[in-house]
Amino acid sequence: MEQNRVPFGALPDGRVVEAITLKEGKQTCTVLTWGGALQALTTPDRNGVPVDILLGYGILEDYLRQDKYLGALIGRCGNRTANAAFSLNGKEYPLYANDGPNHLHGGKEGFDRKLWTVEELTENTLTLSLVSPDGEEGYPGTLTVAVTYRLGGGALTIEYEAFSDADTVCNLTSHAYFNLSGHGSGSVENHLLSLNASRYTPVGPGLIPTGELASVEDTPMDLRVPKRLGDGWDQDFEQLRLGGGYDHNWCIDGDIGTLRPFAKAYAADTGITLTLEATLPGVQFYAGNFLDGSPKGKGGVPYGCRGGFCLETQFYPDSIHHENFPSPVLKAGETWRHTARFSFGAEG
Repeated sequence: MEQNRVPFGALPDGRVVEAITLKEGKQTCTVLTWGGALQALTTPDRNGVPVDILLGYGILEDYLRQDKYLGALIGRCGNRTANAAFSLNGKEYPLYANDGPNHLHGGKEGFDRKLWTVEELTENTLTLSLVSPDGEEGYPGTLTVAVTYRLGGGALTIEYEAFSDADTVCNLTSHAYFNLSGHGSGSVENHLLSLNASRYTPVGPGLIPTGELASVEDTPMDLRVPKRLGDGWDQDFEQLRLGGGYDHNWCIDGDIGTLRPFAKAYAADTGITLTLEATLPGVQFYAGNFLDGSPKGKGGVPYGCRGGFCLETQFYPDSIHHENFPSPVLKAGETWRHTARFSFGAEG
């Protein structure tokens, strides 16, 4: 067995889950074959001290019982689908309702609840694969997926590729939670964050988009210049009340399909920066509003409310029901590709 590939435990049916650690320069990241989950990521702070900035669990059992999608790959369709159903080519497809009346992050056993296969492994690159059969969770077509994690140039790049033998819906993402002060350091309230977005998609009950593409101008949703998160998330604004804070999709400026600036975050105590570039239309900025400390994270540290944030690159939530949103439909025989690059640095 390769030095950077070790057992992480066994599933109830006996299948072994592995933890695979990638290294490049002063950065490392650990990926689990269960859910393709990012379990750890270390990068130097301003003093050169390595800091693990990724929320994760220390044992497999906690991944099996948690419901926060910590670090996981999400599919076949990330985010919410209203009323757990959609129509495609004149046919209605019912989905599993796992978020009230709605479908969330692929359903009862989405890609986060699957054991992925290692296809390729080097010191700094890992490719995982998964086959989702026709009809799984209600989706049409057999979907074959490959996701590559690559450390290099001070960045973690995630490359997604998917192919279907029938028209289907595809919206893959990563549900990694970051805390640039360190995974067990508490609230991210003092982080600064900017998003390259002049519009967002307002939501109604159940966090389902209304279909509007609203301007961020003169609202707490305007993150075009860096904002301290604790100054924004509890403002008296209807959208923030509905989400319990920031838990919305922003429409990233620029041309869809091009690798372009999405977001930048900064923690003053460590000096660590995160810069995100990606190719999809939007990003779900989720400030960890529903983290509740259970199960405890690595080292027995509880991840409480707003103890980490997510930047989930995506098609807009519920896009299949809104003709004015970019379409998440993957045509039979075509290949779905997406790249997200998380670059890390440190400022004085």
